[in-house]
Amino acid sequence: MERLTSTQMIPDAFQGARDDVTMQFAMIWGQIKAPLIVPLLRLAVAICLIMSLMLFIERVYMGIVIVLVKLFGRKPDRRYKWEPMKDDVEAGTSTYPMVLVQIPMYNEREVYQLSIGAACGLSWPSDRIIIQVLDDSTDPTIKDMVELECQRWASKGINIKYEIRDSRNGYKSGALKEGMKRSYVKSCDYVAIFDADFQPEPDFLRRTIPFLVHNPELGLVQTRWKFVNADECLMTRMQEMSLDYHFTVEQEVGSSTYAFFGFNGTAGVWRIAALNEAGGWKDRTTVEDMDLAVRASLKGWEFLYLSSVKVKNELPSTLKAYRYQQHRWSCGPANLFRKMLMEIITNKKVTSWKKVHVIYSFFLVRKIVAHLVTFIFYCVVLPATVLVPEVEVPKWGAVYIPSIITILNAVGTPRSLHLLVFWILFENVMSLHRTKATFIGLLEAGRVNEWIVTEKLGDALKSKANKAAKKPRFRFGERLHLLELGTGAYLFFCGCYDVVFGKNHYFIYLYAQAIAFFIVGLGCVGTFVPRS
Repeated sequence: MERLTSTQMIPDAFQGARDDVTMQFAMIWGQIKAPLIVPLLRLAVAICLIMSLMLFIERVYMGIVIVLVKLFGRKPDRRYKWEPMKDDVEAGTSTYPMVLVQIPMYNEREVYQLSIGAACGLSWPSDRIIIQVLDDSTDPTIKDMVELECQRWASKGINIKYEIRDSRNGYKSGALKEGMKRSYVKSCDYVAIFDADFQPEPDFLRRTIPFLVHNPELGLVQTRWKFVNADECLMTRMQEMSLDYHFTVEQEVGSSTYAFFGFNGTAGVWRIAALNEAGGWKDRTTVEDMDLAVRASLKGWEFLYLSSVKVKNELPSTLKAYRYQQHRWSCGPANLFRKMLMEIITNKKVTSWKKVHVIYSFFLVRKIVAHLVTFIFYCVVLPATVLVPEVEVPKWGAVYIPSIITILNAVGTPRSLHLLVFWILFENVMSLHRTKATFIGLLEAGRVNEWIVTEKLGDALKSKANKAAKKPRFRFGERLHLLELGTGAYLFFCGCYDVVFGKNHYFIYLYAQAIAFFIVGLGCVGTFVPRS
């Protein structure tokens, strides 16, 4: 066979640069940039700007509603009837409705006593309340400890039931569903649900149940979370800022305008009739609470959010626990949206306006667009425009809109305004996992039904502090996160390119964001708990 010459194998344009890899890459880039890269990047910028506008309009709208709610004093007791529960001299405590309190738990060594103790301390007639501990623990030692704790309270006259099952099918929703099948539950009118790290105040039921008693259209009363470890580390402060916005604005707006919002899965009270009419607990997604709320809303039930009632709980303080939680919280809603879209559209019981709110505002903008635009626009597309100066992002899209959105998000936690820059950088890093989880949910990919219980430390950190000082043991590889490191390297490269060739001064943001990705990628965020 006749030998092919280099001229035959490589186009003439590359001949002079065949020994220089850098020059070859530059020439290839020049060949594909104009016909391929520039149009694709312009399309990506246009899509991201549309998503930014959607999010911006949603945030401004909710801000306006909150201002109006505060100005006109649309408090829950003005919108719904509320009267305190009183003892009747003749009827005694029979005037109080029967309440079931469910506490699902799984290997909760550090916090099981807190939640059981708080539930048993609720102020309600002892013959009108049942505490149900749903223990899915796989550790026999912890199981024994939880059972003994239940027996201890039972010996004090508390009506407490310790329930276990043969398998963990359905995880939390499976446990709650199984608990509702017990014969004694048939006598109950309402069910209050608390996760294992939640500690309601004694007057919780007296402040929530009357709304359900006097307003038959209400199916759910949701209360606010109060974080006991918000000051534990910078990561928990960042979480507090995000969740405070959710409770202060999103839940309040949903309650005040549409009487719909997502059930938070805990610190709420359901009317059992509403729960049953909606079809009970289902385990088709990892957000069984949101699934139930949407189905109940489609049956015509209204929801009420009580910001004045706060229930203490714990934020995940390790990066590993927080990443798992955010995967579940992002993947589940996207998957539920895929499963319920047509069911919502074809529903005949609710108004078209409410359907638009649930589909567009609740699901599309808050649960999908908010995650996608944060990562794709600010961590991928915007940095890419540095490398392709032919594509420009208007200032209103690159600076003004994200600045206003950020300020609106910060109103929930005024005490942390000085941490706003750190919050932006941290949220952008976490948006990587939220975006990945959102796509997994929409496409029903491999980890769509992954359920890993969020680790609660309770006082574990304090008890292990001395051990950590004497004998820290961890493998550095366990704390490396390649996706964050790779994204950080990309942003750092774009920042360097902008310093040399750019004109928009994006490098200030790019370097700061790259450092944030590197810090998280190296596992240097959150609380470190040594292995015992």
